[in-house]
Amino acid sequence: NCAVRHRSIDAIVDITNFLLLEYGQPMHAFDLATLEGELVVRRARSDEPITLLDGNEVKLKETTLVIADAQGPACMAGIFGGDRTGVSESTTDILLECAFFAPLSITGRARAYGLHTDSSHRFERGVDPQLQAKVMDRATRLLLDICGGEAGPVIEVKSDAHLPKAAPIKLRRTKLDKVIGISVGDAQVVEILTRLGMQVTVDADGWTALAPSWRFDIAIEEDLIEEVARIYGYNNIPNLKPAASLAMVEQAEGQVTLKRVRDLLVDRGFQEAITYSFVDPKAQQTLFSQSDAIVLPNPISVEMSAMRVSLFPGLVQAVVYNQNRQQGRVRLFEQGLRFIKDASAENGIRQEPMLAGIITGNQSDEHWDIKSRGSDFFDLKGDLEAVLDLTAEGATFSFERTEHSALHPGQSAAILRSGVVIGHIGVIHPSLEKKLGLKTRAIMFELELNKLIPAKVPVATEVSRFPANRRDIAVVVDVAVLAGDVLAVIKKVGGNQLVGINLFDVYQGAGMAEDKKSLAISLVLQDTQRTLEEKEIAETVDNVVRALGEELNASLRD
Repeated sequence: NCAVRHRSIDAIVDITNFLLLEYGQPMHAFDLATLEGELVVRRARSDEPITLLDGNEVKLKETTLVIADAQGPACMAGIFGGDRTGVSESTTDILLECAFFAPLSITGRARAYGLHTDSSHRFERGVDPQLQAKVMDRATRLLLDICGGEAGPVIEVKSDAHLPKAAPIKLRRTKLDKVIGISVGDAQVVEILTRLGMQVTVDADGWTALAPSWRFDIAIEEDLIEEVARIYGYNNIPNLKPAASLAMVEQAEGQVTLKRVRDLLVDRGFQEAITYSFVDPKAQQTLFSQSDAIVLPNPISVEMSAMRVSLFPGLVQAVVYNQNRQQGRVRLFEQGLRFIKDASAENGIRQEPMLAGIITGNQSDEHWDIKSRGSDFFDLKGDLEAVLDLTAEGATFSFERTEHSALHPGQSAAILRSGVVIGHIGVIHPSLEKKLGLKTRAIMFELELNKLIPAKVPVATEVSRFPANRRDIAVVVDVAVLAGDVLAVIKKVGGNQLVGINLFDVYQGAGMAEDKKSLAISLVLQDTQRTLEEKEIAETVDNVVRALGEELNASLRD
């Protein structure tokens, strides 16, 4: 009693408890006289009552397995016996039950009723599916020796198709040596696995082992490696210092490194975030109403049951998390994969590396000499343009007004490189802010990393010895005309002599029609071979103004 810490109850119960300790196989004894009709194993009916051996009555759930007779549940299978059919001092005939229940049919069922029994503990972790007949014979012999009586027939019911079967496991010599770190002799490997009850055959590149029924914990190659290392002795594996080479990694000049992108964003006040690839499908559907996400068959939780089609959901969740902890100014970026359904890709899933960022709160930290203001679209656009300029091909990138289900229709744009869309930027749609839990306006961008990485190798050019000439013009255009379109026309007309262009003011208000706006633009003209004459400069400016009038119906502001 003291050795095993089991309270003695009666001979029958003590024998089943003893065999539980001896073999790890739970058993249960019924009073045969209390049973009516046939015994069946079935799922409980909703709220079906049963009084347990400890006197407590519980309402069963439909997921609970029971052993029942004609009157109802006789016990909670693999968990707890029922009081109605339990053995007592008046019991003269008993029915012994010894079963194999799959771990998944028992796991969590006892805890759902606030129970934790030795039987459920064993079945949840697995028992030997070939042990039941042996344990039944052992129990019968002990009962006859201790209590006397006569043994009745053994009734066996099983479904071979549903019983677990050990599959051959391949153990490669190269993998064994790599994981353990030393080479264990071939004969010693065979000896170790054989001593553990496995059937071992030698192959050209290793071994194939078949685990015994009681080693249901052995299923993959790593399990065999663990057993070899354990029996060989971890203390027999020598301690070796790791060796590492310091060879320089080759880096192509024509590529922007991810480290450079990260460093730049950090320098501009961003912090790197790493969010889960699994997201809440409802939150993702809120941002991307047309998305066809990959749903996980066995998710960690309902909130993490879909693969992300964008980095947006994770970053939004990170902002909400920070805002709920009194962080008003948040600037985050992330580099990670998105997962898109694609029948032509491996396993039907296309994985694309993406770069995304989000800002919210004030544009800068509180400062005595800086007037506080909220971040806007152009703040993030400036940060993004700094990233794009790392390619030394900033002129190949452009922004075009577009519509995106997650973004404000009037404050969003597609990001293009050489006319190809590589991402989007914009303010999160106002109608989604409350649904997502955001407390302030948030601005985001996301682009395909593989289309950002290609870069132009810088080539040094001589600084012109001749003076540069600046001319400022203010043109009036319709409100709907994009500043980018105006600059594009100027660049086209200005030619090689136009070395600088900058939009430095936008005006709408008094003295201006409601449907018009004024754009103030500086032009810097310079030639590398000679000094430009005033006549040439004036002609270029006139050509620019004329082209703006013809193509965009623009006029010079008085």
